[in-house]
Amino acid sequence: MDKIAVLIPCYNEEQTIGKVVKDVREALPEAVVYVYDNNSTDRTVELAGAQGAVVRHEYRQGKGNVIRRMFREIDAACYLMIDGDDTYPLDCAREMTEKVLTDNADMVVGDRLSSTYFTENKRPFHNFGNSFMRAGINGLFHTDIKDIMTGYRAFSYEFVKTFPVFSKGFEIETEMTIHAVNYNMQVENVVVEYRDRPEGSVSKLNTYSDGLRVIRKMLQLYRNYRPLHFFGGICLVLVAAALLFMIPIFGEYLRTGLVPRFPTLIVCGFMVLAGIQSFFAGMILEVMAAKDKRDFEYRLARVNAQKRGKQETVKAEGDFDR
Repeated sequence: MDKIAVLIPCYNEEQTIGKVVKDVREALPEAVVYVYDNNSTDRTVELAGAQGAVVRHEYRQGKGNVIRRMFREIDAACYLMIDGDDTYPLDCAREMTEKVLTDNADMVVGDRLSSTYFTENKRPFHNFGNSFMRAGINGLFHTDIKDIMTGYRAFSYEFVKTFPVFSKGFEIETEMTIHAVNYNMQVENVVVEYRDRPEGSVSKLNTYSDGLRVIRKMLQLYRNYRPLHFFGGICLVLVAAALLFMIPIFGEYLRTGLVPRFPTLIVCGFMVLAGIQSFFAGMILEVMAAKDKRDFEYRLARVNAQKRGKQETVKAEGDFDR
């Protein structure tokens, strides 16, 4: 079991990967650096290996698939995840890992948005998307995460081994954030500097298609983790719309005793019924979500015991070697 494992997912980053691995080894000399290649067609693998990184492969395309493989294969007391594009200086790496190892944080978020991101990043829709996601998730889940989409994070063993990865692509950061918030895990923010990619290095994130996937993932997780709020909102919209259309019909009935628009009245009745069904579906799912949170605490306790067992094994092996 490693004390610190640095995880670098990579796809065609030959221009920067060598420098990133070198910088990591200088900032955290005791860490084991893992580069997971995702079908690169350039010299990424060769250059990472030349700098002393442990190179492994994930053949299913997508950042989410790479992170699933990393989390499944590597055991460490602390994980530091960083992109291979050299956009994050390593001067905050020690602070981020210490928050996990010493302060018991489950996830440490490298906050770009509070420093240089908006001046360094040259893609305005990325700036808007980051701000939108931060406002959306903080509003829906009542939290205060400073940077939702950052690829610079540190994790505890407990977070990694209890996090079910369902995303295949760049929506993985959204999934990580909401998972930590939903299960009341300790999340810390560390302000980090951000610098734009060097000339010739190209982002793999598609502004529109990946942006829509991220928004869809946020709404999907809100439905799964806050079902009463989600389906209660649908109920409120349906009932309010039905009442809006029924008011003039009801007023006409009071004046004349006649109901001139039966089709509208029937549709409004079905909308109210649909709203009531939505509300009770949300109540049932809320009970299931509460049970899932209780079950998560049991899973977390088992993972923590597993971690202690592995640490004791490593310590015993070290004492035996001496």
